[in-house]
This record gives sequence, structure tokens and C-alpha cells, in this order.
Amino acid sequence: MIKKGSKVKVLTGKDKNKEGEVIEINRAKNRAKIKGINLVKKHVKTTKEKKGGIFTKENFLHLSNMKIIEEKKIKKAEIKK
Repeated sequence: MIKKGSKVKVLTGKDKNKEGEVIEINRAKNRAKIKGINLVKKHVKTTKEKKGGIFTKENFLHLSNMKIIEEKKIKKAEIKK
């Protein structure tokens, strides 16, 4: 099962054959964000609190388009509990 922190490989799309770490998962929509993969441009308007501009951020990918390479490591302390 794909979890936050797992290493995955992208199987389809513009980032095919790239590898990265899962940083966020949306279980309801079966999607996950991978660090450095599926980057999109986000235009943000300037406000009093924040400076605007064009920012690059990761977007969600469907879980069926990725394959687990390395499972998240489970600490021995968690197993003993």
C-alpha cells in the first residue's frame, strides 16, 4: 500500500520513469503528491499579507499511475508497543 514517505516510480504521463517520495495522499480520490513530480504553475494575486507571482508546486497523480519501489521504514520501537 502506498503511504506518506514511500518511494514510488511514475508509470505514465510527462514524468514517466521518474522516482520520488510521497508527500501527501488523498484517499477519497485515490491520488497522491510526489516530491518534484507533476509540477504545475500557480498564479497568485498579491494581497496585503502575501506577495503574489507565479509559483511552481506539485499536483496530485492517480495512485494507479505509480508503483512502489521502497516501503516506508517502520521503526523497531513502534513494533514493540
